Amino acid sequence: MGIFANLFRKNSRQTSSKNVEDFSLLTRVYFQSVIASNLGITNIRFVPDVANFKRLFKIPTQGGRLGQAEKSTSRKMLMQDYGLSENFFKEIDSSVKRLCRSQNDVQTYLFMYQGFSNDLMMLIGTLMQWKFRVPSIFKGALRSMTQKTVHDICTKTIWKKDDVHKTAAAVRQYKERLGYSEAWMAEYVYNIIILAKKEPKNKNAEEEKKEK
Repeated sequence: MGIFANLFRKNSRQTSSKNVEDFSLLTRVYFQSVIASNLGITNIRFVPDVANFKRLFKIPTQGGRLGQAEKSTSRKMLMQDYGLSENFFKEIDSSVKRLCRSQNDVQTYLFMYQGFSNDLMMLIGTLMQWKFRVPSIFKGALRSMTQKTVHDICTKTIWKKDDVHKTAAAVRQYKERLGYSEAWMAEYVYNIIILAKKEPKNKNAEEEKKEK
């Protein structure tokens, strides 16, 4: 619960509390909120991340529909704290609407999305190894590198290494089935890269404080 709390904490020393875990949790809240709202889910245990989010921020149910208020709140937080675009959310909405037509579709969808996310990030880690060392201040360069790598994953069908070839093929299949664009993938990956690059410094700072 402290993880979510950090997102709204006003830090007087202007050090960011944002991290990959916060970003991933908020993204899951948005996904689950869209699903709950679209399908009229009333059992909050069916959407556990929404339940924790709702309880932590004391969000009242809007219009008697679970997910409505949680969707708008998590969306606002993701846009304000991470600078995500309108299209990022529109693509999630469209994907969920197309593939989650009943509650029986939900687990299959979430399982497929998790596989897509895991394979994509594993591939990015392999293909962008040295590029991760580019300082975060060069955000424009990092964004361009990320976009190019994602484009290669989506268009290049022959890779030298078998494991890369297989994972790239799997990512392309997930992409087509889920309906996400290269732009969506690049925006998602770029935010995780930027946040991951900040974490070691934050962790080292915390360790130094403990030693003192």
